[in-house]
Amino acid sequence: MVIGTRRRKVKAAAWRAIVIGVALVVRIPAAAADDGDLAREKQCLGCHAVDRKRVGPAYQDVAARYAGDAGAEARLAGKIRKGGAGAWGVVPMPMNDVTAAEAERLARRVLRQK
Repeated sequence: MVIGTRRRKVKAAAWRAIVIGVALVVRIPAAAADDGDLAREKQCLGCHAVDRKRVGPAYQDVAARYAGDAGAEARLAGKIRKGGAGAWGVVPMPMNDVTAAEAERLARRVLRQK
């Protein structure tokens, strides 16, 4: 009986460690040091990734859509600050607690992706 209980506790602890590890990897992927740190700090990477869709579109897809659009950075910075809906599907992007300068940095970072 004691062995079964101990085994369950070890198994539960192992699963907790795995879940925490996966959560950290999903939430904090490697990124460029400067604006990547800002994206991580503002938790953008919880919903977005550089090369694949998560909850929101991949940065590369956003950059491709707005390539050659002179007003894209300002428009994207506005969406980062105020949120938006409908441009990339049914899941709305909530407004974010960022300054105008931070939103511009984040928009530049997204638009630089290839």
